[in-house]
Amino acid sequence: MADHNRRHRRSLRLKGHDYAQTGAYFVTICTQDRTCLFGEVFDGKMQLNDVGRIVDATWRAIPKHFPCVVMDQFIVMPNHLHGVLVSVGEPFMAPHHDMLASIPLSDPEGAMNPEGAMNRAPTLGDVIRAFKARVSIAIPPQTPSVPIWQRNYHERIIRNDESWAHIRRYIHNNPMQWSMDRDNHNA
Repeated sequence: MADHNRRHRRSLRLKGHDYAQTGAYFVTICTQDRTCLFGEVFDGKMQLNDVGRIVDATWRAIPKHFPCVVMDQFIVMPNHLHGVLVSVGEPFMAPHHDMLASIPLSDPEGAMNPEGAMNRAPTLGDVIRAFKARVSIAIPPQTPSVPIWQRNYHERIIRNDESWAHIRRYIHNNPMQWSMDRDNHNA
């Protein structure tokens, strides 16, 4: 029986867009309650702490687990990550013990084979879900039952070179703008 009182969440994704197709995406992933967990900005430069280094290394490892994803510029900030991911939209076969093996994914279209590997191109959501889960597993729990990540993520489809260049500048300059960020509690 359907729960009619259940709250319906509004999707942040572009309706009708195939997030497994070739495309470039500007992604922002925030910590729960915008808590500064990944380090600090000093003199306009991000200084990662141990947790921030785990986030950085896990982001850099995405192409290892998803060979059809190409990395572009990214930055780990005290309470969020900005990055550009490019999906080349190629089919993907993950080995059984890959990054996804321990992460349950819904399979409405039969995308998983019997060994637990994908037999379709991963969506942007698949990549982000795997990244967030891998970081959550790798970071030692400091406070039980407190999530590291905000429930969702923000993305923007990059549609042209001008937009891409603007996003790259934004990512590059993000640490220098931290003193003006509303989530910087030291400002």
